[in-house]
Amino acid sequence: MSRLEVFEPAMCCPTGVCGIDVDPVLVQFNADLKALEASGVTVSRHSLSHDAAAFAAQPLVLREIEAGMDRLPVVMLDGLILSTGLYPTLAQMQQRIARTAALAAKPRIKLGSGGDCGCAPGQCC
Repeated sequence: MSRLEVFEPAMCCPTGVCGIDVDPVLVQFNADLKALEASGVTVSRHSLSHDAAAFAAQPLVLREIEAGMDRLPVVMLDGLILSTGLYPTLAQMQQRIARTAALAAKPRIKLGSGGDCGCAPGQCC
């Protein structure tokens, strides 16, 4: 199953859905992540103010931060960057998850080399 990780800027609480002025984008994104979790996706959120070690352990995220703090949030799917600088919609995340799953389900053909085609040595087809 897919793993989605969200690396977010420093916020007052781990989800950012707290306080007096709640950002509607964060409210929607939080609901979207819950929907993904309900469908079997593993979701992890890392806030710079609450989980800096997760940022330090992820070289791709560090590279994005070096390019500028405006690159946050960084959303990763199965270890690859899905988006930077914005919160993707549920539809965008679902589409990418479906595409990744479809690629993983395709059969792989292993090409041999040096006579490893399945024929007798010296008689490759």
